[in-house]
Amino acid sequence: MKNILLIGTGRFGRHTAVQLSQLGHQIMAVDTNEERINDVLPYVTNAQIGDSTNAEFLRSLGIGNFDVCIVTVSGNFQNSLETTSLLKDLGAKCVVSRAERDVQAKFLLRNGADHVVYPEKQVAKWTAIRYTSDHIFDYIEIDDKHAIFEVEVPECWVGKSIGELDIRRKFGINILGIKRSGKTDVTITPDTVLSGEITILALGEYKALQKCFRI
Repeated sequence: MKNILLIGTGRFGRHTAVQLSQLGHQIMAVDTNEERINDVLPYVTNAQIGDSTNAEFLRSLGIGNFDVCIVTVSGNFQNSLETTSLLKDLGAKCVVSRAERDVQAKFLLRNGADHVVYPEKQVAKWTAIRYTSDHIFDYIEIDDKHAIFEVEVPECWVGKSIGELDIRRKFGINILGIKRSGKTDVTITPDTVLSGEITILALGEYKALQKCFRI
């Protein structure tokens, strides 16, 4: 369990609060809008109405006590940038800021952000990959070069074991697990036989995954 400071409770901020709450973290939410704060109250530990560009207000929150500070301010990049910079100046251990454009991400990283999230771009990429191929069921980006794909078992693999297929050597990818009826099994071995009733979780470089599964 971590102590999280969440600044900005618009749509993305609210979704973030819900997910953090489900993970069992302690959350302090901050926003200038009382209505948005009221909407997020069921999911947070504490909440305050205040201006995150005000250094004294931020200082009063005890920034150094939070494990992660997440800035999800939208619609006003100047406020997001100022908040990010102030958080770092006040001793924030880790600042994660939201960007809406590439240039914003660059400025945020230069002005105190340890990490930048780019939800629109990330979801757009996921949507493009997920829904342009009939045999991809899910996709998780690891970094610019690597990802985990949930894919159906290629027809020519059905009835063969992972060891027999020698997937790692031939294709440069790793099978992390299999899914059957919505349940994930990661206790796989070279003797695990693949069937048409399962999907597989494959980790590798995009190019290798695309070549292997003809994506």
